[in-house]
Formats: sequence, structure tokens, C-alpha cells
Amino acid sequence: MLIKSVEFAGAVAKPNGPKPASLPEVAFSGKSNVGKSSLINRLLGRTRTPVARVSATPGKTQEINFYEVRAAGADGADASFFLVDLPGYGFARVPLSVREKWKPLMESYLGGSKELKGVVQLIDARHGPSADDRRMVRYLANLGLPTLFVLTKVDKLGRRERAQQLAKITEDLGVDADQVLPFSSKTGEGREELLKSVEALLLG
Repeated sequence: MLIKSVEFAGAVAKPNGPKPASLPEVAFSGKSNVGKSSLINRLLGRTRTPVARVSATPGKTQEINFYEVRAAGADGADASFFLVDLPGYGFARVPLSVREKWKPLMESYLGGSKELKGVVQLIDARHGPSADDRRMVRYLANLGLPTLFVLTKVDKLGRRERAQQLAKITEDLGVDADQVLPFSSKTGEGREELLKSVEALLLG
């Protein structure tokens, strides 16, 4: 898949709020400090002029952000879809009142969007799935949503540790190895593979 253009289309801040338009969607989910914004910018080829805001304060994003992506698929035909950036979860310093708003917002979207084709679930390769990650994985499984697991920050691991972590996390999640993809926002490793996987979700 070749990315041709990316535009911020709008945000949803309340449960069951109106979406910017009706397009196929792939959502990106993960903890507040997992590197989601950096991954999205790298994936979309927007490292110099970021579309997703990279914040020094994890948990700052409190809305569901929609980015309209126009891309050419493997067949050469152009198509548009929404890359959906979900609010990060699990950051302890975020006020409880804010965290309580996120749950109904996330659940109304994930459980109610007919256009949602699948979820890219981000997990820090260095630490493996947290308790919050496990809750999200169980929730996605209960919804029956196709899910791809992307292990971020693999550039921070040595070769041996990396191999061990990938095998451990794959076993821990109880998924097939082809559902788990290593990624580095710093080096770009995994970008082409993730673009192919996103295209497969959209076609699926």
C-alpha cells in the first residue's frame, strides 16, 4: 500500500458522537507511553510534518482522532480509509474523572462502529503486555474484532533479548506468530509489513 495523502478529518469526544464521514476504519490502540503517535507518523510517512501529536505528557489525547488516508493498494487502485487514533490508556497521573470518561467513549466506538475493520494493538516490546493491555485484548476478543499485535520500540532491544521477548509475548498473548509484528518508529523497521497488514484488514 502506497500512502498518497493524509488529512486530519475530525475527532469524537463523546460516546456515540458523530464521526467525520463513513469510510472503512482501522483503529490503533495502546498504552499512553507505548509510542503510538510516533508509530502512526512513521507508518504514514509523516515524520517531518507529523499528523499525530507526539506529547511529552502521556495520556494527553482524550478524543478519538480520525485521519483520512488516501492510498494506492496492491492492485494500483486508489482508496480512502480512516486511520483511527484511540486515546491512550493506563497512565496513572491522568485524573480519575478523565479516565472514567475514556471507558464509555472507547466502548461506544469499538462496540458500535460498523465501519471498523480491525484493530492494531500496540504493546511495548521491552515489557510485554501490562494488566491494562490484557484487559483491552480480552475486550477486543469478546467483540470478535480482527486484531494485529504490534510490538513497539524493538530498536531498544539487543538481538538475543529481542528474539526472547517476541517469543515470550506471542506465547503470553496466545496468538499465532503471524499476528505479531515487531516495529521501530526510529528505524522504520516493520513499516512495509504493517502497511500490508492494514491493507489486509481493510480488504477483509
